[in-house]
Amino acid sequence: MDGLVRIASAAERADTARAHAAAAPHVKLRRIGGNIGAEIEGVHLGRLTDAEFAVVHDALIEHQVIVLRGQDITTDHQMDFGRRFGELSIHPFSPNLDDKREVIILDNGENNPPHLTDQWHADETFRARPPLGTILRSHVSPDIGGDTLFSSMMAAYTGLSPRMKAHIHGMEALHDWKPWRGLFTSAEEHQRKLRQLEAAWPMVWHPVVRVHPVSGRRILNVSAQFVLRLKDVPADESELLLQYLYRRAAIPEYQCRVRWEPNTVVMWDNRSVQHYAAHDYYPQRRTMERVTVAGDPVLGVAGNYLPEDGAGKLPDGKGATIAPPGKRPIREFERDLK
Repeated sequence: MDGLVRIASAAERADTARAHAAAAPHVKLRRIGGNIGAEIEGVHLGRLTDAEFAVVHDALIEHQVIVLRGQDITTDHQMDFGRRFGELSIHPFSPNLDDKREVIILDNGENNPPHLTDQWHADETFRARPPLGTILRSHVSPDIGGDTLFSSMMAAYTGLSPRMKAHIHGMEALHDWKPWRGLFTSAEEHQRKLRQLEAAWPMVWHPVVRVHPVSGRRILNVSAQFVLRLKDVPADESELLLQYLYRRAAIPEYQCRVRWEPNTVVMWDNRSVQHYAAHDYYPQRRTMERVTVAGDPVLGVAGNYLPEDGAGKLPDGKGATIAPPGKRPIREFERDLK
């Protein structure tokens, strides 16, 4: 176990999940990818029972991204669902509703092209306490394009070599809200507001390797959208290493892809998942409502590097035993080999 937080073992969590599933047998899960993602059937978020929520919560921890289709619900239902996980937060820069400031409105189309989301990132890591999770609900979906891709940063960490894991163990990275700095002009009132926001949201150091507070799994915790540099590392070395780590999110085996339809709700564990919203639907319209669940302080790895306990291997086929000739179909050139 990393740190001082008591984290349930994988066996304990599996036993709990089985008990929860037995209490709500009508709730069904279908996995999307080998490392991330599951669709859930048998629940309606407007009348979610405690037993059903327990299964949904377990699925979020286990699969990191959950997809619920056919959810004809209200904004209040979406907010109530988010509050089951914790307090909702208000984004300081994104457009929100006047009467429900926790709700972010994403409405893109011909007159408002999508912006900033076509880059791998976790949400709001410029916060000292980044969000626990994000809940996105689709209203209008384009006929073509507009999918969202998700990447497991647990799988990304597991896929690193032992030497790289040891190298980044205990490192810290500086996070900033740099995507929105371009909104401020050189005008005096803009600069005054900018200084106020910098005081309210100062840059923050987060561990490069994060520990999930529920599963105990290690997470690769950097993205190009918010990270500026590594602590105590020369600038050129920092940039080279960060660029390598950023690219881990783009490995297909760590990903799943969600096709949006009206009344689709997707929630992801923002502690362990990065996402990328493809901009391939312009000039079609795509409208969403988003609520964000506030998070806790970021827990990093502690002590000297030791291999992660219980993480297992990724289901990517590596290390599989290759059958000897005669036990499998052979290639043409092998037929003449002695």
